Amino acid sequence: MKTAQILTLTLAGALALPVAAIAQTAETKATVDAAKAAGVVGEQADGFLGFVTPAADPAIKAAVGETNAGRARLYNEAAAKNGVTPAAAGAAAFESVVKGKLRPGDFYRPIGGAWTRK
Repeated sequence: MKTAQILTLTLAGALALPVAAIAQTAETKATVDAAKAAGVVGEQADGFLGFVTPAADPAIKAAVGETNAGRARLYNEAAAKNGVTPAAAGAAAFESVVKGKLRPGDFYRPIGGAWTRK
């Protein structure tokens, strides 16, 4: 099996784990989900959340920070297991898992691109 396929399977399995597996509380998930629905937060092609519009609410900033920290840990672990960089692991996660979970109205930003609404 190719490294890219192994990485995709590793990330897909890891991201399919319960939210607690990436150290995200139910409150954090709810805050991020609400910010996504409001068009404040979106998914980036690097596998991390980003701000579509400036977030003045400290709770949203904290929730995005917590979620991104959990994702960073996950990408570091997947990268170490697969002999790739964490950046490659994050990008693979976006392409293989996150992108497929985007709902109509969600924002995402491709590498080098502008925020786009699905």
